[in-house]
Amino acid sequence: MSFFKKLFKLASSNDEEIKEQEVNLSLDDAFVHNFIQKGGKFLYCISTNELKSNLNNILVENNWSKITCLNTDIGDLVDHTNIEISSEFNNSTPFFSNCEHLISDCGDILFSSNQLGSKKLASLTEDFIVYARTSQIVKNTGQGLTGIKANFKENIPTNISAVKNYQINPEDDNFLNYGNSNTKNLYLLLLEDL
Repeated sequence: MSFFKKLFKLASSNDEEIKEQEVNLSLDDAFVHNFIQKGGKFLYCISTNELKSNLNNILVENNWSKITCLNTDIGDLVDHTNIEISSEFNNSTPFFSNCEHLISDCGDILFSSNQLGSKKLASLTEDFIVYARTSQIVKNTGQGLTGIKANFKENIPTNISAVKNYQINPEDDNFLNYGNSNTKNLYLLLLEDL
């Protein structure tokens, strides 16, 4: 009888060891895991044509006929559609933008005045479509801020902020959060460039 007890005890301790092992993910895998865990919608693209197709599918799926886009370089990605592009912020139209960095350890997306101008994230529409490249993934916020400083040595952007949650909860009636939420209904189009 003690033989079976030892055998089952040994098997259960091995199972506990397996469960306790730490999993080390690559930067991109960790970002995607954390981003999806927070409720973000993620589309991986291996070509610009696939990115344009996915963007079009997002617009059709949500019945969006107009978007706000301040960056003319990425506005070209929408030119193939019959979507109206506005350069004025509007709370009723989705915001299409690039970003500064994707933060791997927490799944956040880092923006600056290059994308938002002087607007605060909380004052913008709830619907975001973000275009990013795999080379923009960094380990943590510190590396993201260092990257911004290195990329813009002459003119460091201001208004640096991050979208931290991707599931809008209309029943969140916490008065402390009123008008101060960086939660967005966010689609991420991630283009492989490495």
